Amino acid sequence: MKTNKIRQTLCPVLAAFIWGTAFVAQSVSTDYVGAFTFNAVRSLIGSVALLIVVFILRRFRKNKTVSVQDKRAYRKMLILGGLSCGIILTAASNLQQFGLSDTSAGKAGFITALYIVLVPIFGMFFRKKAPFSVWIGVVTAVAGLYLLCIKEDFSISKGDFFVLLCAFAFTAHILAIDYFTRFVDGVELSCAQFIVVTVISSVCMFIFEEPHIADIMQCIGPLLYVGIFSSAVAYTLQIIAQKDANPTVVSILLSLESVFATLAGAVILGDTMSAREYIGCALMFAAVVLAQLPPDLFRKKKSME
Repeated sequence: MKTNKIRQTLCPVLAAFIWGTAFVAQSVSTDYVGAFTFNAVRSLIGSVALLIVVFILRRFRKNKTVSVQDKRAYRKMLILGGLSCGIILTAASNLQQFGLSDTSAGKAGFITALYIVLVPIFGMFFRKKAPFSVWIGVVTAVAGLYLLCIKEDFSISKGDFFVLLCAFAFTAHILAIDYFTRFVDGVELSCAQFIVVTVISSVCMFIFEEPHIADIMQCIGPLLYVGIFSSAVAYTLQIIAQKDANPTVVSILLSLESVFATLAGAVILGDTMSAREYIGCALMFAAVVLAQLPPDLFRKKKSME
């Protein structure tokens, strides 16, 4: 039980750190390649890395005896999970990349973290209850996002809008992962979803963009970092963390990517934000802390009164 708790806490925090620093790599890449090209190449790199891991893991497991019927059922669920998670992830990652061409890495990280608000709301439709402390965090996060995204004339930039849409897609992705990890291996699911992302993004790349090898090589460093660490490693950590865990709690830990993105953007790219936006970031961080409070904290206080 204790091992599960460590896995469900450490894995998403590590994933958040990788994703947060990856925002910088993604932001740099927008100067050289389009969103579909970027995600096609990063997903291809991630798929190859994960295929090697899956091959090694299956070699260790080959002595296990599984019936043909069970193998067919497993394969069917893996394909269904890979398609479902892959299609959603394609939408999320490309919307995010479009948005990064018109907003800062740190700001995009905090807007993407809107999924901490959306997961418990949408989770109710799947009978996933969230404690009262999470709902206080939700209200705080909404206030933070308002200060972060909405300008004084109630307008929102094109980049912020795309990243906002990607937050909805990542919400669906978290809930889909929560469902399919009950039936299939996490590493194999991660590999399957990135194969789907590679195929869809590649098709869109050739239809809507003009990819050139020279442009890809200009940002090969960021692509390798995002492909291996952000795609192969971090998304696999997310899947491993979500197995038998509350998706709302995991999503809150994953949202720490916004803090890491802001720090990385400031240190590496020299990004700056207004005082209003920094207050929004502080409220978002407070929402993460509030949502991590023990579920029975407020009940205890009420009973003591």
